[in-house]
Amino acid sequence: MASQHPKGDGARTADAQRRIQSRIDRKEVSDGGTSSDTSKKAVQAGLDRKPENPLPRQHLKKPGNEHDLELEPRFLAPGYLGSGKLEDMVAIVTGADSGIGRAVAVLFAREGADVAVLYLDEHEDAKTTKECVEAEGRRCITIAGDVRDAGFCERAVQQAVDEFGKLDILVNNAAFQQHAKTLEDITDDQLMMTLETNVGGYFHMARAALPHMQEGACIINTTSETAIFGSKELLDYSATKGAINAFTMSLASNLLERGIRVNAVAPGPVWTPLNPADRDAESVSKFGAKSDMKRPAQPEELSPAYVFLASPVTGSYVNGAILPVMGGPRG
Repeated sequence: MASQHPKGDGARTADAQRRIQSRIDRKEVSDGGTSSDTSKKAVQAGLDRKPENPLPRQHLKKPGNEHDLELEPRFLAPGYLGSGKLEDMVAIVTGADSGIGRAVAVLFAREGADVAVLYLDEHEDAKTTKECVEAEGRRCITIAGDVRDAGFCERAVQQAVDEFGKLDILVNNAAFQQHAKTLEDITDDQLMMTLETNVGGYFHMARAALPHMQEGACIINTTSETAIFGSKELLDYSATKGAINAFTMSLASNLLERGIRVNAVAPGPVWTPLNPADRDAESVSKFGAKSDMKRPAQPEELSPAYVFLASPVTGSYVNGAILPVMGGPRG
């Protein structure tokens, strides 16, 4: 089935996100920007997975394209050998055009799953993800649209089921993030964009997926360290990630009798288009410097956690868990 590239809801939402971003950008310029200490060297535990700070000084237009990043994120996980943990399963991954979602799609394929890639309107990035999944020997479709729209979520799930015949795994990963220095800086438009994408989108996708899921299926949500520790300039985003934690644990209890597991991964800072499409170029150059490892993670350092939770071989007794992948006790 051909991939969908509608010019409707996804493009309109991307335009709305850019308007929110532009308002914050203008205010940051008038306020004089931000600064932080990056004097300590990054810690490389295990394989060398730099980047080290300073990162490229770069600011992307929302929703952010991975192919526009000056420093390409690492998502192929060349040291990871598949072993059939997801053989002949079918997964939907939202926000899979880039970043964590792309890395998850690739490893799911390496473990034997066919993947439906959902994304907003980053068509070139989604095409790359599809090519990488197919290079692993599995089937892939790409579907563009806005997870805030319950109707889109239902249509996307149905398209994936029609294409692949079933649905075993849902990864809720699509997100909107826009920092703001004060609560007064967060407009109603920004608040609703964040809530409807990060919380509403997860509800919509889970509700659409469940009628097609059988015993042994699973849902994995992407939350954040901000759900645990908060973030003074991500007030609305942190609130949604806290809601995702509660949603994960509640839905895990709700679906247990149906044999469907629900868990979440809580990343620390990760080098993806999300933050360069949020902060100013100077702040981006210092992204992750305050984490325990003094650097952001690469997407390929997150994706094995999703495989662990998705596979009945490794995660059959894991339910309602929030798995931290933060590089330390406090991101």
